[in-house]
Amino acid sequence: MITSPYEKYRQSAVQTAPSQLLIMLYDGSIRFVKGGIEGIKEQDVQKSNEYFKKAQDIVSELRVSLDYSYDISHNLSSLYEYVNYLLVEANIKKIVQPAEEALGYLVDLRETWSQAAKLTTGNSDHVTG
Repeated sequence: MITSPYEKYRQSAVQTAPSQLLIMLYDGSIRFVKGGIEGIKEQDVQKSNEYFKKAQDIVSELRVSLDYSYDISHNLSSLYEYVNYLLVEANIKKIVQPAEEALGYLVDLRETWSQAAKLTTGNSDHVTG
């Protein structure tokens, strides 16, 4: 049994770290997609390409880090693959619509994981990506 406040803090920090990292990854991908959209609107090909590639890198990392022992991981993998496809389409064709659709999915996923993290604070924290 953990009795010292420091040990309780350490255990809590370790349990919430995966959720916080996941949320940070979503925050980064959202920021980069918004930057890519901004690049398209400014007709700055280099900027849009740079930001979309960074967003794709994060989405790819989210996908490869999935734990497939959970059924939801297969659905998430398909969704991440589709989001990546949308980002590629937006980047190649320099159109905003696919990026905005991808952004919507990322924002929804980020909010879902944020809510899940709040519910599991203090409990065992199993994040599947």
